Amino acid sequence: MKVTKGIIRSFILLADGNNVPASKMRSFKEIDEMVADGVLTAITHGSRQTYRCTDKKLFVDYLASKYQICDLEKALEILEDNEASRSTQVQLTGDSKFVRRRVMKGFLVNTYEPLTATLNGEPITLSPPEGSYIFIYDYEQFAVPADTLIIGIENSENFRRIKWQKWLFDSLYPGRRLLFVSRYPQNGSHDLVKWLTTITNDYVHFGDLDLAGIRIFLTEFQRYLGPRATFLIPTDYDERIISGSRERYDLQLPTIKSLDTDDPRLQELIDCIHRHHRGYDQEGFCVKPQDE
Repeated sequence: MKVTKGIIRSFILLADGNNVPASKMRSFKEIDEMVADGVLTAITHGSRQTYRCTDKKLFVDYLASKYQICDLEKALEILEDNEASRSTQVQLTGDSKFVRRRVMKGFLVNTYEPLTATLNGEPITLSPPEGSYIFIYDYEQFAVPADTLIIGIENSENFRRIKWQKWLFDSLYPGRRLLFVSRYPQNGSHDLVKWLTTITNDYVHFGDLDLAGIRIFLTEFQRYLGPRATFLIPTDYDERIISGSRERYDLQLPTIKSLDTDDPRLQELIDCIHRHHRGYDQEGFCVKPQDE
């Protein structure tokens, strides 16, 4: 990936919530991939086209995890300084030429009840102690029983506090064996989706009840998994959205005006979000048990 001063300036504008003309991004060949990944959205104005980031945190995390651009302002300073040493660039991006590089493959798993799985052909028991996770590096050789329901959790706090949400999972999926998974880095890796496409287990996506959360599910999971993938919708979603954030909805609406789905339940949720002009953070499902 070739990064220029112009591209970094455009990234800064995008991170600040501005629209950037497509003409300014022509030299950035990865722009279509960023749109496909749901990080940017393309907006057409007659014969003109602009780009806008769907969510600032998602955009910043994506640049850091996928391209090792951890600080846009410092990146611009280095590019504007012809005397900047390679060691300075390495400190900023992990590479003196801003080369795209994977830091570590794999994803995180968690359970609140022991679960038998196989890794590299050997049986293992997944039962991480409280306050820890298990990182699956050789995910190509990782398998769980076919009747295990895979639940993907977007928010790191929710992934950490799965026991605090057991009441929710028990009410929606009584008696099911559950494996909780999380991408690593949180908003950059595709390894989890790659693994999900190789197994037959059903997948449930647990994210924020807002336009951005639903878009992540549709563009990054359901498009690859088809009907095996569903979005977690609590029975009291209407009440929760009523108590949600108006500001979040207003920020997301300009870039996510329409979401297409054939799932009537998910469409009802989308309609509810638009009806109340609000979005709900999934952290609201974390309820500390009385015995803790």
